[in-house]
Amino acid sequence: MSGNGHTRKKSSELYRRACELLPAGVNSPVRAYGAVPGDPLFVERGEGAYLWDADGQKYLDCCGSWGPLILGHGHPTVLEAVNGAVARGMTFGAPCEAEITLAELVIESYPAVEMVRFVSSGTEAVMSAVRLARGFTGRDLIVKFTGCYHGHSDALLVAGGSGLATFGVSSSAGVTAGTVADTVVVPLDDEQVLRDLFAERGGDIAAILLEPLPANSGLLKQRPEYLAFLRQITREHGALLIFDEVISGFRVGLAGAEGLYGVSPDLATFGKIIGGGMPVGAFGGRREIMERLAPLGDVYQAGTLSGNPVAMAAGAAAMRVLREENVHDKLEALGQRLEAVVAPAAAEAGIAFVRQGSIFWLGTGPEAPRQVESVDADAMPRYGRLQEAALERGVYLAPSGWEVGFLNAAMTEDDVDHLAAVLAELVKS
Repeated sequence: MSGNGHTRKKSSELYRRACELLPAGVNSPVRAYGAVPGDPLFVERGEGAYLWDADGQKYLDCCGSWGPLILGHGHPTVLEAVNGAVARGMTFGAPCEAEITLAELVIESYPAVEMVRFVSSGTEAVMSAVRLARGFTGRDLIVKFTGCYHGHSDALLVAGGSGLATFGVSSSAGVTAGTVADTVVVPLDDEQVLRDLFAERGGDIAAILLEPLPANSGLLKQRPEYLAFLRQITREHGALLIFDEVISGFRVGLAGAEGLYGVSPDLATFGKIIGGGMPVGAFGGRREIMERLAPLGDVYQAGTLSGNPVAMAAGAAAMRVLREENVHDKLEALGQRLEAVVAPAAAEAGIAFVRQGSIFWLGTGPEAPRQVESVDADAMPRYGRLQEAALERGVYLAPSGWEVGFLNAAMTEDDVDHLAAVLAELVKS
């Protein structure tokens, strides 16, 4: 069903065609609606806070292309920048001024970044940052956390075993045991397990890698004290601290989670928002670390389409709007407006409503979890029913209960009031 009570006939027809040509009919697994009822929604267009499906039905978009669209669809400033860039040339494979402009905006916004390198995706950014950390420290081990997702590079497609701190085992076919042998997986918000690990292997650990605001297994808000502990223990042992801010970067504030928590990493990775809707990733950090990258240093990284002029123009335009129009203040006000209605209704239903700025998540139990182990996977079918019912009411939520929702600056108070009314109704059902 759609927001107007009509069946999504054309979307279903397109999905059947796609299944003959694409694995599961999609180009990214979560789009396949494996965790929610029905066939995937095929989108025809987006404008402002809304998108329209192939059957012409209109939805308030709370997925926002999984986070990049902080300004909504088709912001005029971003469109103007993209159209101008396309007219001058879609790709050069050579330096362009737009790379410098976006680099300046990123560095001015994020205190820990003194130099930055652009890539084409968040996965590529994290993969490169990990390689750089290993090259800079001369060590092999990477520590990551259950519940944090860092893209699909082989070394990070790992799951923990039964112990508190275990060497990772592959969580995907096609990834060799050797590839993940130097990745250690630990639970979030457990200081003792890290103390024990560093006491035993501290001289081998190149970096701790985490989402400072984990948002791929629900919204697992961390204690500021825990992030400060990570900063302290890495410094004590000569390891680097890498923040994966692909989702949180420039979403929770211009300085990302670094500004939110007051903890500065050695390296940070970005994506989504810095592309203004185009495919862009980046990693950056202290100058002495970044200067180890080729061609200055001995850590190789390259990309034919890195620094693409159209993507750079889109990202720079989006970043300027964020800086000049107090977008984060507006989003915080909208988030508070949403929370004021949904949180009490969710609490009455025994569900935590978790929010940080414009990111929100309906939990699976009464407490807001800090570890993925506290998320009740058995409750996810309830979300599937809620997501389908929200579509019937004209609200598009991500097709997985593990994923978060996003507000955007194109939303009005009326839009948020509608979203709040829908969620408050559905959490009780």
